[in-house]
Amino acid sequence: MLHPVQWGRMLCAPRFWVDLGEPGVLGAVGMLTLVLCSCSGQTASVPGHLPDSPSQEHKAGLVFIHMDSSLYSLPCSPKEMEVADPTYRWVRERADPKSLSVTEEGHLLFQHFQASDSGNYSCTISYMDHGLPVSQTFHYNVFGYHMPGGLETLLLFQSKLCEDEWTKRFLWDLQERLQQLETEQRCKLQFTTTSCLPSLNNPSDEFIIQVQLEVSFFGPNWDEHCKSQHVEMVIDCYRETIQHNLEQVRLALTRFFKEHKSFHVTGAGISGIIFTNEFISFLEIKQCNMGYGQTKQLQRCLDCCIVCPPGTFSPPKSLQCSSCPIGTYSMIYGVTFCTLCKDDMITQVPGASSVTECVTERTEQAVSIIHRIPLLLLIILPLLLAINFLFILISCYWFQQEYWMSSPTASKKAGISRVTEMVTKFFRIPREGPKPGSPAADDNDTSLLDTSHPDTSTSQGSDEEHTHGAPSPPGTPNFAALTDEGPAVLELEDRRDTP
Repeated sequence: MLHPVQWGRMLCAPRFWVDLGEPGVLGAVGMLTLVLCSCSGQTASVPGHLPDSPSQEHKAGLVFIHMDSSLYSLPCSPKEMEVADPTYRWVRERADPKSLSVTEEGHLLFQHFQASDSGNYSCTISYMDHGLPVSQTFHYNVFGYHMPGGLETLLLFQSKLCEDEWTKRFLWDLQERLQQLETEQRCKLQFTTTSCLPSLNNPSDEFIIQVQLEVSFFGPNWDEHCKSQHVEMVIDCYRETIQHNLEQVRLALTRFFKEHKSFHVTGAGISGIIFTNEFISFLEIKQCNMGYGQTKQLQRCLDCCIVCPPGTFSPPKSLQCSSCPIGTYSMIYGVTFCTLCKDDMITQVPGASSVTECVTERTEQAVSIIHRIPLLLLIILPLLLAINFLFILISCYWFQQEYWMSSPTASKKAGISRVTEMVTKFFRIPREGPKPGSPAADDNDTSLLDTSHPDTSTSQGSDEEHTHGAPSPPGTPNFAALTDEGPAVLELEDRRDTP
């Protein structure tokens, strides 16, 4: 039997929260936020029930984890589920050579979270209910972020030589000595730029080695103090920790270079070169790291820098993630520059997130034409419909004109001719041709010859011999019987008045 769902105590990771993004992401109960419990064991509970369906999908929303966080764990379910003998299975969206570390409770572990750990994760919890298998899958979109804050340090050293080999040895020795300071202050020190310039006092014999040093406050276990803080207070704890570390690192570096005024570097063939510290200055910076940008996705920290997703990049000292230009792509999170397509290939639109989006120029042109076809049809189709409609109107107009402009006399002639033909065929009587001087020469008379019977020609010849030399009176045509089958003779008299 399914047990009620309770808002349980969550993990010892107050730096983690789920951004609901929009209402209803976690169900109809209308949760405003997920309450994550710290190691102190704080709990909260609300009544609820597990779903009755044997398999269900849940979108848990966006998860933000501060970069370089200490050991962090992501629960399989955003709410504690009291089920018997559950099994857990975590899956990442894309293939990753690094195996996922999962606890017995089904928590996914991250240690020193990095930008590359960002991505889409899903966890399936399976258990038995009344002998039937039941499973629920929870999907997370995990993003790394960091709070802007750092320190730039400018160092000037005087030396007798200006050679790259000796400068590299000096920097290596300096970095070795600063490692203890990094451990004590829980920060990171990185040399960014180095240059060698002639000294203004003695340009021929003395040189100035200029070294720029960047200090990041997110060293190993930098957030140890904030672990016990509640999720609502973790951002404030981060800010206080960064500001405190800023002052501590500034004092520690100043004290270090006072104690180490000069550095003696030795090498083969040379007794040694002395690098003397001449100047040190500090500059507090408020900028995003490379591969991060202020996207305003994390509502709890609007000025925080979110890792740039695939298809975007962020160069050094930039506050925004930009889409990869056409002809480039980025497949991972937190890139500084996008990768160029090979073999003169290009992408169709900016923001490509896969190498498969790189196509040849011909393919791109073909795809561009295909995309333009709907627009061309939208323009041409109404024009074609208008032309067809106009053609139909013109055709109807000319048809009407031809019909009404036809001669009434011609129509009457056609009607009389059809009646005469019907009568002649019915009685099988041939019509004599018109005679000279007779009214038969008028266009109103027609001559029809029925050749359907073999006796027709014979009878016609006899009649012509009989009437030769004795023409019928004008205006009185006679029709003779063609066969013996019809005894009666039809005579048509001309009823027209003669003068």
